[in-house]
Amino acid sequence: MSDKATRAAEYIPNRPEDIVVWSEDYLGYRWSDDHPMNPTRLDLTMALATDIGVLAGVELVEPAAAPDSELLRFHTSAYIEAVKRAPSQGPALRDPDDVVHGLGSDDNPVFPQMHEASAMLAGGSLAAAREIASGRARRAVSIGGGMHHAMADWASGFCVYNDAAIAISWLLDNGFDRIAYIDVDAHHGDGVQAAFLGDPRVLTVSLHQHPATLWPNTGWSTEVGTEGGEGTSINVPLLPGTADRLWLRAFHAIVPGAVGAFKPQIIVSQCGVDSHREDPLADLALTVDGQNAAFLAMRDLADKHCEGRWLAVGGGGYGLVRVVPRSWTYLIAAALGREIDPTSALPDTWRERVRTMAPSVDLPQTMGDGGDVDYPAWDGPGGSLAGTDGTDRALERVDSAITATRRAVFPLLGLDPEDPRD
Repeated sequence: MSDKATRAAEYIPNRPEDIVVWSEDYLGYRWSDDHPMNPTRLDLTMALATDIGVLAGVELVEPAAAPDSELLRFHTSAYIEAVKRAPSQGPALRDPDDVVHGLGSDDNPVFPQMHEASAMLAGGSLAAAREIASGRARRAVSIGGGMHHAMADWASGFCVYNDAAIAISWLLDNGFDRIAYIDVDAHHGDGVQAAFLGDPRVLTVSLHQHPATLWPNTGWSTEVGTEGGEGTSINVPLLPGTADRLWLRAFHAIVPGAVGAFKPQIIVSQCGVDSHREDPLADLALTVDGQNAAFLAMRDLADKHCEGRWLAVGGGGYGLVRVVPRSWTYLIAAALGREIDPTSALPDTWRERVRTMAPSVDLPQTMGDGGDVDYPAWDGPGGSLAGTDGTDRALERVDSAITATRRAVFPLLGLDPEDPRD
């Protein structure tokens, strides 16, 4: 490791309140050999975090699979039984009910030990929640989680059990009554929003690619919550091509004000990284640097409003080798309070590991992408618009999204949608 390789070597020894939840059993969540969600991304993340020094001195927390009693916090018993049964049916003999539950589709093909692998991911997020609720942990990260599309009775978008919804439900029963969920995946966090749409105790915030341009085609600015939960669903739809500076402009124009008004006791973050400019399934244009800035911003909000309580999970991300391992190594570092120099070279040991697994992949040279995260702060409707070049048109489109979301939801939170101080 060179002098510039990483600032991780300069950290204070890990504190017990900052933890990483991990199990090798996460790697059993494998849909098929050619499915875009491949657990190789998890394996390479943990290897990179180890090789670059982020995990030095860290004792990983080993989770247990979530039992049915915890899965039932969100999912129906009929759905859980269908998940258990599906692998034994076979493609030709699948129970007709499985189709109703979304099992066996191209997105959600049946795979061996589906229930066990899915319950393990949910168990990881539950373990993180328990560590924080007990006071043993301040921050906790489990990159295996983030299955935010799963609905109560059907699989959706590569997700079987909705670990974030289950963990939030558990927290609500164990000492918390103000929880903010922030989702930065390129796809709308529809399953978690659905779980708490009418629950005023949970604020769900999702920044995602515009629903007119990307599945699941939900997450419009006008979706603000129902039945007593009005104002606790916030959606920020951003057009394809939105890059670091403008994405961060949108985040900071909406999320800090909303979180401050809501006054949560804990922040739960879904940290999908399919917002990266290289992701094959989405069309946003963030860099690893922009994604890290988002992680740090959510951590800072937890420090400011929640005495540091922050539960971070993974999610989407289909740049399996070039993107996800770097992005989630930054996420782990953020949770542990450690820093990585974005100009540091990828460790030779990790590069050799990748060459063995995927010799055709052209690896990036450094941990960062050289992204520009110096965002222009939002200063009110029309405040920064000038000219007609491409940059200003992109700015105008982002500001339109900011204004639409603020006008839809800020009054419900007691905030002024036109005032950039709120």
